Amino acid sequence: MKKKILILGGGISKERQISLETAKQVKKILKKKYKVLQSDLDENFEKKLKLFKPEIVFNALHGRFGEDGYAQTILEYHKIKYTHSGVLSSALAMDKIASKKIFNKNNLLTPKFIKFNNNSEVNSKLKNKIRKKLKFPVVIKPINEGSSVGVYISTEKNLKKNLIKLRKYKEIIIEEFINGREIQVAILGKKKLGAIELKPKRKFYDYKAKYDTKSKTEHIIPVNLTKKNLNKVLNIALKAHKLLKCKGVTRSDFKFFKNKFYLLELNTQPGMTKLSLVPEIAAYKGMNFFELLEWILKDASIKR
Repeated sequence: MKKKILILGGGISKERQISLETAKQVKKILKKKYKVLQSDLDENFEKKLKLFKPEIVFNALHGRFGEDGYAQTILEYHKIKYTHSGVLSSALAMDKIASKKIFNKNNLLTPKFIKFNNNSEVNSKLKNKIRKKLKFPVVIKPINEGSSVGVYISTEKNLKKNLIKLRKYKEIIIEEFINGREIQVAILGKKKLGAIELKPKRKFYDYKAKYDTKSKTEHIIPVNLTKKNLNKVLNIALKAHKLLKCKGVTRSDFKFFKNKFYLLELNTQPGMTKLSLVPEIAAYKGMNFFELLEWILKDASIKR
């Protein structure tokens, strides 16, 4: 009898469409070997769990309520094996401030930041604080969104305008802007899978650069780094993965500037679409998409 796999995709975050695409790609491959059911994270989800009785849930959700510990809590309650990181690791990685505090405490270089309550006034006091601690331009973004959702590079002139665009988010992170090369690193369990460099045609590797096929972001693999620097960034990514007690696959985003690697954030559920980076890195290392998914399934457990 074929093993039953439930693929959890969609959700209600800003990354819903990307999650559905990930679920679609995963389903296409896994149905060749397994009995597969795809489900959204909706009011019928727990009912489907009880009826289908999957041996493993492949969590293909991205963003809030799927990548932040919420879905993981439901699955642990039902004692069902699931892929990727557990409740606490997911919550920490999703919270950009919580994770950056851990990185700072453990001597991992990450851009300086300040936390901003978005109900507060954008006044000269805030601007002076930014000039003193960060300097303009700065990066502003929600504390708990993924895929560069709601990310703006702001000058002093357009800071207020961009913060208004994010008014629905109560807490904002205002971060030092690092102008450098975009390096992404994939970790597979305890293994340093590899790295890839991105050259977006846009100002930075934002949501459109990630998922719009017309954005023409250039993917460079192997990365043009010295052996020493390549090992350095791989080691930093593995250390971050371990610090947050992550499991399965993670992808860490870096900026490389003046011979220093700045860790921007760590993603506990990287995309698995045609444009996604982890499958591309895996393929370069001789691991095809099916083998990657098989590894992820074998790594799944009831409690992470």
